[in-house]
Amino acid sequence: MIQNIKKSYEHTIYASYVGYITQAVVNNFTPLLFLTFVATYGFSLEKITLLTTVNFFIQLLVDLVSVKLVDRIGYRPAIVSAHLFAAAGIAGLAVLPQMFPHAYTGIMVSVILYAVGGGIIEVLISPIVEACPTEKKEAAMSLLHSFYCWGQVLLVLMSTLFFAVFGIENWRILACLWAVIPFLNTVYFMLVPIYPIVEEHEKLSLRGLFGRNVFWLLMVIMVCAGASELAMSQWASAFVESALGISKTVGDLAGPCAFGVLMGIARALYGKFSERIPLKWFMLGCAVLCVLCYAAASLASNPVLGLVGCAVCGFSVGIFWPGTFSIAAKSIPGGGTAMYALLALAGDIGCSGGPTVVGMVANAASGALQTGLLAAMVFPVLIFIGICLVRKG
Repeated sequence: MIQNIKKSYEHTIYASYVGYITQAVVNNFTPLLFLTFVATYGFSLEKITLLTTVNFFIQLLVDLVSVKLVDRIGYRPAIVSAHLFAAAGIAGLAVLPQMFPHAYTGIMVSVILYAVGGGIIEVLISPIVEACPTEKKEAAMSLLHSFYCWGQVLLVLMSTLFFAVFGIENWRILACLWAVIPFLNTVYFMLVPIYPIVEEHEKLSLRGLFGRNVFWLLMVIMVCAGASELAMSQWASAFVESALGISKTVGDLAGPCAFGVLMGIARALYGKFSERIPLKWFMLGCAVLCVLCYAAASLASNPVLGLVGCAVCGFSVGIFWPGTFSIAAKSIPGGGTAMYALLALAGDIGCSGGPTVVGMVANAASGALQTGLLAAMVFPVLIFIGICLVRKG
């Protein structure tokens, strides 16, 4: 069994799937506990908000550092370390608050630990799968990214079930249980084969990478991919409740939760039918659908149509992130780690910037979220234009 794991690239792909489930836990578990932290430790909302800010800031920093560092230490040590950081951070939520004079310090240390792990995972998993000797590269990449969506849905459903059965007061036990996933995947990644991303003699220098016009075009597309996704998903719950007048319980299930499920379905479907649909055409079609979804959410007077726009937007944005990685691999074959790290950085900038644009425009429009979402329509429009300009893929 172990010898088979060491020789089969399929196990490398399976370990990568679990890596993206780990990434989903890293980004989405702590937010489930925000109100619990307020009730248990008396944290202010400003302190709670800072936890999310630090998480994504550290991941951005790791994206940047990875440009040079990963090639020096090697892919296996880096991805193994990433899972150890993630496991330590998630489990640390249950342990570290009791070990520091102030509980907030312990939780912040935990956030920093799992953010380091999450940042490395985000940079490395895609090129690790891209390097595997598979015939359907685009399908493998799309299916890989769907596991982040399934991980997010699994996290919410299993955590909700745990709290219903055992009570929210036992959240520390649940944190330790979720930490088991990255810990076991650490062992898995110590065994699976990891193939060279780019041969040393074929690798582009940073100057060579920056000299490619297509690289900068792909960076813009990645910023807009992250912005298109997060602008809707981060504001969907508040939008459904305040602007559409739908109850929070129904709205969260039919809005944000449906958004995540449909995003996963889009990635899984393209993974299955990639041979029949050219990637560029699928991305162009999804960009048009995304514009229509934002229009429905922001302009529709019918709440049901607005809700459908929110949910279907998840399907429309599903291919943007993995599809851009696949186009980059074809367009810049010598890009290597630096290319993937910088694209991840661009995507994370979009993830941060998209919701910010919606919030700022909505604030300027006296709190009208519809106006903020209408402004976010520019992101899929730019993706459409960018994909039209890319020659390969």
